[in-house]
Amino acid sequence: MLSRFAASIAAALAWLGRHGTQGFALSIFLGLALPQFSAAARPVLPVTIFCFTTIVFMRADLGIIAGLVRRPGKLILSCLWLVAAPVLLIGGAFLLLGREALDPGLLLGLAIMGAAPPIMSSPAVAILYGFEPSLIIACVILSTIVSPVVAPFLVELLAGAAVPLDSWVLAFRLLLFVGGGMAVAAALRVWLGVERIKGMKANLDGFGVLMYFIFAIAAMDGVTQAAIDDPKRVLLFLACVFAVSGFGLLTAYLALRRLPASERFMIGYGSGQRNMGMIVAALGAGVPPSTFLFFALAQFPIYLQPWLLRGLAARIRRREA
Repeated sequence: MLSRFAASIAAALAWLGRHGTQGFALSIFLGLALPQFSAAARPVLPVTIFCFTTIVFMRADLGIIAGLVRRPGKLILSCLWLVAAPVLLIGGAFLLLGREALDPGLLLGLAIMGAAPPIMSSPAVAILYGFEPSLIIACVILSTIVSPVVAPFLVELLAGAAVPLDSWVLAFRLLLFVGGGMAVAAALRVWLGVERIKGMKANLDGFGVLMYFIFAIAAMDGVTQAAIDDPKRVLLFLACVFAVSGFGLLTAYLALRRLPASERFMIGYGSGQRNMGMIVAALGAGVPPSTFLFFALAQFPIYLQPWLLRGLAARIRRREA
């Protein structure tokens, strides 16, 4: 009986994993459609982020990463781009517009977006598109590892006094997230073995989609009411997040000409899609409501772009094949 139940769960997760791009797109609309559950699910946000971190480290192919490290030019270039490009893009916008002219919640939200590492689902999206994921996996892992040291000070650089938490406290909390995820991932790799983890690919993909669904419900807390009460602010925030996402993808694709098209595409994807949830969770109750609204709306390109860009990704894959 128990084994049949476990097999049914595994089959359901595998089915979710095979329909990953549709699952990402659907989950955010289900999150909006279930506002009554959003407030209850919001405390689960840190748990889902911890699960994402653990899965990425658990599935990392250390041999491939070691190979990239032995020839580090491409890896260093990509990691520097993923860290610096969003900061320069958003910092340049702040210089052009003036920080004092911006809504404080928008200011802090954009600063968090610029300082955060690439979204943890970037390798999963590369795999769903049929791209070779080694480079983006290595970049996500390395930039996430350094994020407890780098991200707090980049947030302070961009947002100044708008940051509601001391940089060292934020760094310590991020270290607990990242270090804890690495420790759990290492234990699971020892317990399950690398080959068994590889064999669970579809199940782990499905588990990731499930976590993103729960994350979407939690992140959508207050979005529906905000759209009713202040639609202009919601539209402004949405325009900002899609602009950062689009510019991140376009600039990387055009500038990193030394890389294959699929790798440029994924580095651009990671440049515009940022793991804001890690910093928002670390800030905790200090996050202003308007910044949480920005963070919630920043999930729309994260959830929709894997589906919206699938045609472009397919053309790149065919051209490289």
